[in-house]
Amino acid sequence: MKNQRSVLLLEDSALEIKKVERAFQKLGFENTLVSKINGKEGLAWLMENQDNLPGLILLDLNMPIMDGFEFLEKVKEDKVLKMIPVVIMTTSKHPSDKLKGFERQAAGYMVKPVRYSDFLEMLSTMKHYWDISELAT
Repeated sequence: MKNQRSVLLLEDSALEIKKVERAFQKLGFENTLVSKINGKEGLAWLMENQDNLPGLILLDLNMPIMDGFEFLEKVKEDKVLKMIPVVIMTTSKHPSDKLKGFERQAAGYMVKPVRYSDFLEMLSTMKHYWDISELAT
């Protein structure tokens, strides 16, 4: 991304976190990747870092304690946090999950591919999009 703000990743799988970290490094992301394993931890981190909010949130839906939908609702209810783009990055292809995500103002919905090369291509496309996009905050 063209700005140097961090990217917050909400993902409960250690394997998926490592995959995103490797992809960020391989694709030349200069942004710090902050990982939290559920929505509750993610919200707590956002509240503690009000002066240094991320430029993007990558959100898994299926997490313990607080799932992605509940996290998304809470973020979009906050007048400051709602300006952060949230992209859902999940394995769910269910149309109802896509609809729920966009109803809750997700900036995007991406289904994680199984093959790593396809995952890299997806993140590369996302990086290009956010490189040319202007952020509200």
